[in-house]
Amino acid sequence: MRMYFKQRLFSWFDSYDIYDEQGNTLYVVKGQLSWGHCLKIFDAFGNEVGTVKERVLTFLPKFEVYLGEKYLGCISKAFTFFKPQYDIDYNGWHIDGSFMEWDYKITNAAGGMVASISKELFHMTDQYVIDVPNQQDSLIALMFVLAIDAEKCSRND
Repeated sequence: MRMYFKQRLFSWFDSYDIYDEQGNTLYVVKGQLSWGHCLKIFDAFGNEVGTVKERVLTFLPKFEVYLGEKYLGCISKAFTFFKPQYDIDYNGWHIDGSFMEWDYKITNAAGGMVASISKELFHMTDQYVIDVPNQQDSLIALMFVLAIDAEKCSRND
């Protein structure tokens, strides 16, 4: 499954639209007023399906991920010098990024591909292409991509 992740140009809070290859809306992401990033994910029908919430006052950035009201896990930025890495306490998943922080790969505990993320360049807002081999992992992979984007946004503020 391929998803297109596009940040909205003019919004007070983080807002994103997630599309499929035919241009159909899969998810809408709306930022909430809070201390730290809080992103609510809604399906195409307006039902809330997930939340990505930043933990504040931590040494390295951490984000909690919820599927509905159920806590799934936490994504934590690992201390590295050249290429970003993130540890996830969900199903043994791990994220490795490229040196320029444009491409990421989410792998499972066995090293298998969960998702591949590529940033599209030369746009006014953040845009990513997310390839997920198993459609059942698409929402969770999206939530981790949102956490990475929020972490990069916080670092650049």
